[in-house]
Amino acid sequence: MQEWAQIFLKSISLFIVVWAATRLIGKRNLSQINPFNFISLIIIAVAASLMSLNLIPFLYGFIVLVIWVAFPIALDYLSIKSKTMHQLINGKEAVLIKHGKVMEENLLSVRMTGEDLLAQLRSKNAFNMADVEFAVMETNGSISSYLKSDKKPVTSHDLGRKVAPQAEPQTIVLDGNLLEEPLASLGLNPQWLNIELDKIGVALENVFLAQVDSSGDLYLDLFDDAVQLPQSKVKELLYATLEKSQADFSTFALQTVDEEAKAMYSKNSQKLQDLLNKLQPYLLH
Repeated sequence: MQEWAQIFLKSISLFIVVWAATRLIGKRNLSQINPFNFISLIIIAVAASLMSLNLIPFLYGFIVLVIWVAFPIALDYLSIKSKTMHQLINGKEAVLIKHGKVMEENLLSVRMTGEDLLAQLRSKNAFNMADVEFAVMETNGSISSYLKSDKKPVTSHDLGRKVAPQAEPQTIVLDGNLLEEPLASLGLNPQWLNIELDKIGVALENVFLAQVDSSGDLYLDLFDDAVQLPQSKVKELLYATLEKSQADFSTFALQTVDEEAKAMYSKNSQKLQDLLNKLQPYLLH
């Protein structure tokens, strides 16, 4: 077999081996991987490259691959089973800001300058140092920050208001292609989508992306950005319909002279009002 063919076949084989090795070592992205695993991946890549080019004997290269794949997996397993081993392998978190004060000694120990700290905080939307109560450098090098209580965004819980639970939106059209599985998971079908698109005068062929949230609201992004789309108001329309029905019952109760009918209209009006009070946090917020 010619040398180029050997290199071609060996490179394909090593590609599969390296791919499997990286999957075994872990699925973390590059920003979360620890330094040792990062070095292991580099050595695996270098060894595979040398082997594919016949620069080192295949057996020697295979031994290198086995060692640099097996050891990171073994160390990860030990770090899961033992907190001491976890700290020995991955290191410990470093507190950089405590009670609003910068811990200069810890900052020096992780080789960070004040400018580095400010840049990391800005990436967490903390532009003012005075707003930060606590910050720590994680073992993967990322910074986690906690704002002071009076600087944190106000939530519905803080206001004592109920809000509807929200599930993740389902993408039903992507890159112009209809995705029937997510649509079916919502209990919908392509006919429903076509009806909704007809209401706003849009063809499916012009839809680049479409999502449906847990409330049934349809979000569209079109290939033609010049087209202005109306905002979906499913929840607001439902609330308005119930509100109109409640107002109609109240009106009927005032207009009728039949006492039995008046009592029935008043009772149903009160039931709808109670229902509106319960649904308001879910439909209007």
